[in-house]
Formats: sequence, structure tokens, C-alpha cells
Amino acid sequence: MTAQLNPRGDVAVLVPAAGSGTRLGPGAPKALRLLGGEPLLVHALRRICRAPSVAAVVVAAPPDEVAAVRAMLAAVAPVTVVAGGAHRQASVAAALAAVPADLPIVLVHDAARALAPPDLVESVAAAVRAGAEAVIPVLPVVDTIKEVGPDDAVRGTVDRSPLRAVQTPQGFRRQVLAAAHAAAVDPLTDDAGLVEKQGVRVTCVPGSEHALKITRPFDLLLAEHLLATE
Repeated sequence: MTAQLNPRGDVAVLVPAAGSGTRLGPGAPKALRLLGGEPLLVHALRRICRAPSVAAVVVAAPPDEVAAVRAMLAAVAPVTVVAGGAHRQASVAAALAAVPADLPIVLVHDAARALAPPDLVESVAAAVRAGAEAVIPVLPVVDTIKEVGPDDAVRGTVDRSPLRAVQTPQGFRRQVLAAAHAAAVDPLTDDAGLVEKQGVRVTCVPGSEHALKITRPFDLLLAEHLLATE
């Protein structure tokens, strides 16, 4: 059954899905790797589309897979599929260019965080709607962090109390994200990093344990367990 979007929503979600995902091993592009028999991208879109504020979704697919991804997603959700770029920033910029002009809030979400729940999408969007220019979901860092020198010797223990692990979706006022991409010189893998370079304040909201990033084979195993318990 095809998911429905809210035509009265004020949020567009961009999903850059053109990366190769080499750390998952050889195979299909990361977003098209299977989790529970379905691509990560499909899982991600189903959850995005259950968020009531979402009016549009734009996926940036591998350039040689655009037709295949469009056909695959036709039965999942009414999304727009565009060709991604050589790096993540180019893919986000391509997707942003396809967003309807009347949507003021833009979220950027990694397909690799395929199990991020709809209420996380809503939490990020609500913070932007309330006045924040840029919003990121975060979790506290729980591991002990060591600073290590090039000789593999420990230089010291880092105070983890002010540190946070960043997730997606990251949310922005549309004009803020567009300006940051227009001014970008060096490609970054984090859109919040782009707006930080423009002097924009980035606000944090609580993240979700389910929004883990599926990067390694072990992450897939963990995601399979979470999927089975939903």
C-alpha cells in the first residue's frame, strides 16, 4: 500500500541516497542494501511518510539508478527522485532544487538511518517551526573518549559531558540551508556543519536509539533485531 503525504504539511524531507556504502562491503549502493528483505531506503521512506508534517519527499539516487529507484518507490510513497551528485553535498543540493517553493521547512535525512521513527521527524520539524534556524537530533556520548597521538600513545581523556553524537533528520529553515549550500566551498558530510560555517546557531533536540546509522555489517544485525521488535 502506497503511503500518503499531507498536502497541508509545511515540511520537505531530502534523502541523499547516492552513496556507495563501502564499509558495508561490496554490493548495491548503501541505500539499496536489504534490511529484512527490503532496501534501507524503503524502510526510511515509510517512517518519514508517517510524520504528519511532511508534504514532500525528494530522493537523490545514484545517477545510473534513477529510473530503477523511481519505479521501486512508486508503490511505497509519492516521492520525487532526482539524480544525486558525486558527493553527499551535491546530492542534497540537487534534491533541494526540486522542493516545491511553498515549503518553508526542509529536513535532510540519511537513508542509512532507516529506522528513525516518525516522532523524531516531527520533533525536529517542530523545533524549526518554533523559531530555530537549524536543528539536529543528538544523543549523549556514553563511551570513554581518549585523545591518541600518531604513535598510538594516549595523550589524555576527553571530557565527554559536553559531547553529543549527531543523527538525522537535521532540520532547517529553507533559506538557511539554501544559503549554506550556495556558499559551500569544500564538501562536508554534515549539513549542520555547512550552516555552522555561516554563523548560524544550531539547536539540539533529543535523538532516538532507533535512528542508528547502518554503516557496518554489525549495524545491519542490530537493525534486524530492532525491526523484529517493532
